[in-house]
Amino acid sequence: MDFEPYRGELVAYCYRLTGSYADAEDLVQETMLRAWRAREGYDRTRASVRTWLYRIATNVCLTALEGRARRPLPSGLGAPSHDPGAPLTPAFDIPWLEPFPDARFDVAARADLRLALVAAMQVLPARQRAVLVLREVLEFSTAEVAAQLGTTVPAVNSALQRARAALAGEGDVSEVTEPDDPEARAVIQRYVRAFEAADVPALVRLLTEDAVLEMPPVPLWYRGSRDYGLFMERVFAMRGTAWGARHLTANGQPAHLECLAAEWVGPAVLTRYARAAR
Repeated sequence: MDFEPYRGELVAYCYRLTGSYADAEDLVQETMLRAWRAREGYDRTRASVRTWLYRIATNVCLTALEGRARRPLPSGLGAPSHDPGAPLTPAFDIPWLEPFPDARFDVAARADLRLALVAAMQVLPARQRAVLVLREVLEFSTAEVAAQLGTTVPAVNSALQRARAALAGEGDVSEVTEPDDPEARAVIQRYVRAFEAADVPALVRLLTEDAVLEMPPVPLWYRGSRDYGLFMERVFAMRGTAWGARHLTANGQPAHLECLAAEWVGPAVLTRYARAAR
């Protein structure tokens, strides 16, 4: 029995539930191990291999999430900062929401991996999160989801309604731009050129007025092009202007990694531009 064809979509599923790419890989490995051990008892007449694997993955994820704090972005912790000179003190005790590196897996439903949606889902209890993803993203039937969660159809419908209501309170997370969209790519190219030139006015002109700048593990965040510009002036003053950029996509959106001299900046910057650069 070959489970490998399902690995990519299972990693994406576990990532949606946990908000951690590293955890998702580990949980899928545990899922595969449990499936292999239970393969002799698998009944093809009751569920497809895919449905069976999702049931195992769901149980693995829900067990892992018991007692864990949700994974936020800085904007999920409080109001934005208005002090571009505030100390940049990392908070390593917070389990930050991590970006999903698109290059690692060929995941078809990129829009449903977008960072704003995954961040919004973190406000949901784990079982509601699972119901929402299984029903509305993966399009399993209500009966299939009830079987995967070991519950009833009315309980699934109730959980889905509560999840929808909670997400509605998180604002509009539906907007998404495909990374290969010509207009989006042109904007990103102009943004990168402005960044490498340390041209803050050009950077500010490319952002919407409500752009969000986030930098996990630093818990500060900024809203609006004005505060973004003031913060970037500080960055270039502190770290110099010899920056480069590497193009990629994250969570199905255009993104890039920044480089100062020979030192590549890590996933925190990836998170920032998955939300801010558009």
